[in-house]
Amino acid sequence: MQRYFIEGHVPENHKVTITGDDAKHIAKVMRQSEGDQLIVVAGGKAFLSTILSAEFDVEVHIDNEIEADVEMPKQVTIACGLPKGDKLELIAQKSTELGMHALIPFAAERSIVKWDGSKSEKKRVRLQKIAKEAAEQSHRTHIPYIHNIHTFKQLMEAARSFDAVIVAYEEEARDSSRKRFAETLKSLYDKDSILLVFGPEGGISEVEVSLLKESGALFTSLGPRILRTETAPLYALSAMSYEFE
Repeated sequence: MQRYFIEGHVPENHKVTITGDDAKHIAKVMRQSEGDQLIVVAGGKAFLSTILSAEFDVEVHIDNEIEADVEMPKQVTIACGLPKGDKLELIAQKSTELGMHALIPFAAERSIVKWDGSKSEKKRVRLQKIAKEAAEQSHRTHIPYIHNIHTFKQLMEAARSFDAVIVAYEEEARDSSRKRFAETLKSLYDKDSILLVFGPEGGISEVEVSLLKESGALFTSLGPRILRTETAPLYALSAMSYEFE
């Protein structure tokens, strides 16, 4: 059954109006009409709902809450150094399916791609739409928030608000005495908010590594193989899902 996110909480009269692209999807694509049912997600909860009218906008009545525990027990934010091409779109989509809470793109020292002001907002809106569609498809009750692009300095400032900061560092994979990711995860059971930092194609620079270490970030290996920048976040989230869910 299709689900649609609305802003805010369920009103007292249990009636909400779905507009825009979602309304078009309900009426034109799904060809639903009065009396048909769908799922509305509001305030982090999912509700079985009934369509009252489906003309230009779609008015629905919120019926019963659907009890389901679908969110990762840890709030995991992914910070990605800007990669080339459409890799960030893949990361946004698949990481949403795997339970990501939010995404912070940042301009790493070794990022080849550069986003200017207007390009940055256009891409952020595009990524937010991808995350919304992925959240609907994977039956989540939370749409990951896509942050504006951060400088590395802004990323370091944002990192202070997390209970733990984990850095996936390719040099750890080459070290025979590397700290296994499984061991790192065992230390996170008392942490609620976690920031996972991944570099762009060229990796994290020595200067960035030094600053992250000074801030108390934990460095870890994701295994003996070097993963692509778009693969590493998916590997990490999958491992976290196995550990905590």
